[in-house]
Amino acid sequence: MRVFRDRSQAGRLLAQRLQRYQGRPDVIVLALPRGGVPVAYEIATELKVPLDVFIVRKLGVPGEEELAMGAIASGGVCVLSHDLIRALELSDEEVERVAAREWAELQRRERVFRGDRPFPSLEGRVVILVDDGIATGATMRAAIRAVRAHRPARISVATPVGAPQALEALQDEADELICLLSPESLMGIGAWYQDFRQLTDAEVLAYLQRAQEGATGADAHAQPATAN
Repeated sequence: MRVFRDRSQAGRLLAQRLQRYQGRPDVIVLALPRGGVPVAYEIATELKVPLDVFIVRKLGVPGEEELAMGAIASGGVCVLSHDLIRALELSDEEVERVAAREWAELQRRERVFRGDRPFPSLEGRVVILVDDGIATGATMRAAIRAVRAHRPARISVATPVGAPQALEALQDEADELICLLSPESLMGIGAWYQDFRQLTDAEVLAYLQRAQEGATGADAHAQPATAN
């Protein structure tokens, strides 16, 4: 069942489907941290285009955090699954409590991953949004809507694996959707990777630094060092 060796291999396979964007000055790859960063790093390296991060946080159902009832993204975008919230009879206070916690984490990650570096201009550009998998689609939907507010020319979503229902729902949100694998029974994104360990903030920063070095002429194909 485990199709991909790791996120890096999945990113190289995705890059083969995105060759038409190679070397274009109007293209930028935005990764959804943390898991989307190694995938996006390989895509950006192969296409020879800039890499940056776009912070999105899933809103997990209390007690079942892996089940998304919505998501938030940079720029103040909040997307909620109202049907699920009603079905689980969650109160407004419960939803707001989760959202407040995730907003705090989103802001922390903005500070850690971006620091003083300004957010790149997306107006008129082709934005390739990348994550390591799409289960419910809530996180990617929030990212698309938040990026759309920056008036890009085109939004392409690229992911190694995704649930068919979630991908279908995103068809109307993105201008292009590329997914290598869409199993009827997803059973979780990690089921399709041999190595699906969680990344640290330091590892994410290492990928971003290596990508910036590559953009200035360093060897971008070298793997970033991982944190101990």
